[in-house]
Amino acid sequence: MLDGLRRLEYRGYDSAGVAILDPADALQIEKRAGKLANLEKALAEHTGLADGTTGIGHTRWATHGGPTDRNAHPHRSKDGRVAVIHNGIIENFARLRVELEAQGVEFLSDTDTECAAHLLAVELAAMEAADVDHGPAPARLAEAMRRVCQRLEGAFTLLAVDTHAPGAVVGARRNSPLVVGVGTGENYLASDVSAFIEHTRDAIELGQDQVVLITTGAITITDFDGNPVEGKKFHIDWDASAAEKGGYEYFMAKEIDEQPRAVADTLLGRHSETGEMTLDEVRLTDQDLRDVDKVFIVACGTSYHAGQVAKYAIEHWTRIPCEVELASEFRYRDPVLDRSTLVVAISQSGETMDTLMALRHAKEQKARVLAICNTNGSTIPRESDAVLYTHGGPEIAVASTKAFLTQLTACYLVGLHLAQVRGVMFADEVGAVLERLNQMPAKIRAVLDAMGPVRELAVDLAAAKSVLFIGRHVGYPVALEGALKLKELAYMHAEGFAAGELKHGPISLIEPGTPVVCVVPSPRGRSVLRDKLVSNIQEVRARGARTIVIAEEGDEAVVPFADHVIFVPPTPTLLAPLVTTVPLQVLACEIASARGHDVDQPRNLAKSVTVE
Repeated sequence: MLDGLRRLEYRGYDSAGVAILDPADALQIEKRAGKLANLEKALAEHTGLADGTTGIGHTRWATHGGPTDRNAHPHRSKDGRVAVIHNGIIENFARLRVELEAQGVEFLSDTDTECAAHLLAVELAAMEAADVDHGPAPARLAEAMRRVCQRLEGAFTLLAVDTHAPGAVVGARRNSPLVVGVGTGENYLASDVSAFIEHTRDAIELGQDQVVLITTGAITITDFDGNPVEGKKFHIDWDASAAEKGGYEYFMAKEIDEQPRAVADTLLGRHSETGEMTLDEVRLTDQDLRDVDKVFIVACGTSYHAGQVAKYAIEHWTRIPCEVELASEFRYRDPVLDRSTLVVAISQSGETMDTLMALRHAKEQKARVLAICNTNGSTIPRESDAVLYTHGGPEIAVASTKAFLTQLTACYLVGLHLAQVRGVMFADEVGAVLERLNQMPAKIRAVLDAMGPVRELAVDLAAAKSVLFIGRHVGYPVALEGALKLKELAYMHAEGFAAGELKHGPISLIEPGTPVVCVVPSPRGRSVLRDKLVSNIQEVRARGARTIVIAEEGDEAVVPFADHVIFVPPTPTLLAPLVTTVPLQVLACEIASARGHDVDQPRNLAKSVTVE
């Protein structure tokens, strides 16, 4: 189990824990905050675990509740018989917690996961009290899991063991990965095949809304209603290191492909049953937010580009002036801040030093601070007045991809929340935008599924000495982000420009054959902008540029002006960066690969910049 957790530690390293059924069928749990090494040290001092043959283990990326010993998984039920581990987010956990506390259950953690442990115990007790034959103990555990899953909302993978069902582990999956490792005299469950690849290369992929029961010699799969299901079998022919990347050549390629799920996870649980927007942690009143008369967004690098897109949405939805500042410059220009200023600090790690110092300066000036972050319990969220976690999961590659899309999604949510609290948008209007946002993961997936020609184009562009990117409105920050990715990964000269600025200088860079990537606005939402961008394309083509055009499906009028056209699904203008950025990520990744560079760890760069 520890070997498996070690292979999965890159997915979550806030805490780790194990639950083992010992030979006396007693449940022993050991868990520690921090890296896996902390758990290993504790286990070395814990006698009685070595003889167990059934257990579950977990490495945590904190969502609900900070990264502490008590919030680490596994979680035990009130009666002590069941232990549960969980990936994902249970959206309705607050309502379930109130129900369980009314029944006398005392919660020992701040997590959503603990609800599942208590609910399992309740269902098992109810079955055993009823005069109905539910079969042997392992079958009862599986039935209890099915009943619990029918009550849960959100995205989750759950594993559980029961002291009354020794030699059995039950798992369940909804919108979160779970695979079965098929061994001889042993079977495995894991979120990733890399956890058991040293023991077996035969596996079964679980489908949506399915429950699996494993023992040493049997695997039984059903849907949530109890109907038998035939799992999808496959054989793993990757080596162990490739398995950690899910078969992808690079972590970055894997993370680009994870973006539909990451955006969906950012959106989970943001709309209450009463139609209100919800954040993760709020230490501000609605009146505090109604008093806001100016918004500053502070961030660095890719996060700064997300903030530049957010400016358009926040000003449009809230009618509050919004400025976007590089965090490294913010405090040195003595910005005008007061209690009516909201500073939005964006950081993937929550430890970016420039952003942290900008936040502290804002707090000194009595401004209110809202953090958008991917890392629960990190410094920036701790020091902020409100937090919205992106729940994007770990990002291993140095160059951010899914962090950009999840931060952008979070910024949209902040804008909607402000608009609703201030009464500028009604609940049904917010709901309509959220409905369109919820359609975005499928659109991102459609873009990813059509990237074959982009990969071919990348090989062709690998020898270029310079690439220019142009866009208008929200397409301008997309152009900046595309250029940054190419600089980071391929070590090429690349620049992003507002297309209207071409004639004010940058057009002098155009030479015959210069690749120019053009992000074209939708002809439906911003037809004037789109027409102006098409004119800019004609200007650079007249000077010999090679035009690579990203346009909305159905916009055939741009085809005559494009040497290469990449179509993306029709999308509302403000949300378009969620799809138009993706081809630029793939292009940069593939160009860097074609040039022979280390895609995951480009030279001179670190994942988190923790010094000024």
